[in-house]
Amino acid sequence: MSLFKRLRDLTLSNVYSVIEKAEDPIKMTDQYIRDMVEDLQDAEKAVASQIALEKKFKALYEEQEALLKKRTEQAHLAAQAQNIDLARRALEAKQSVELKLIEYKEAFVDNQLIANNLRNKLDEMRKQLNDMRDKRETLVARYQAAQTQTAINKAMSGFGSDSATSGMKRMEDKMLHAEAMAEASNDLAASKGKSLDEEFASLNKNQAVEDELAQLLKQYEKK
Repeated sequence: MSLFKRLRDLTLSNVYSVIEKAEDPIKMTDQYIRDMVEDLQDAEKAVASQIALEKKFKALYEEQEALLKKRTEQAHLAAQAQNIDLARRALEAKQSVELKLIEYKEAFVDNQLIANNLRNKLDEMRKQLNDMRDKRETLVARYQAAQTQTAINKAMSGFGSDSATSGMKRMEDKMLHAEAMAEASNDLAASKGKSLDEEFASLNKNQAVEDELAQLLKQYEKK
């Protein structure tokens, strides 16, 4: 029946297949749950209508069954009273009741089968909905874990790569060069910064050391 089309189409395996291809499985899962809830509500209304028909024909069947019993008893009473015309009319009414009884009984049995079938399908839909709800949290956790793993793998793919290593080596070379330039600049600034008096003072200081060294050596000369 068309009312149960989604029951055939929205099996859990099909739902999971679509979810795996979806951009946002969590939203898709929630949407499928909402769709299944709506379909379940429509199915419940359809089953309720069918059950109403089943009960209606059951009531008509039981009514004709009671009427058949009544007309049979009336025919017997009329016959006992030797009222042939009345007995005939009771039997004619009984035949009409029997026809209706057969018609209503068949309608009752047919509608009962349909109602039972719909009840089973309704139970199946409820089970699928419950399964989907039970699985939702697992699906959400799996999706979030996959997203986290993908982000970590993406971050780690460039971590410690050749480009990063070579880049760090270039930075170290630049730093060494900068330090060498700074040291050379300091030496140059120091040499350029001495005054004439400082130069002569340094010269005299060196001469004094040389004179003292000569005197020290002279003391140990062999005579």
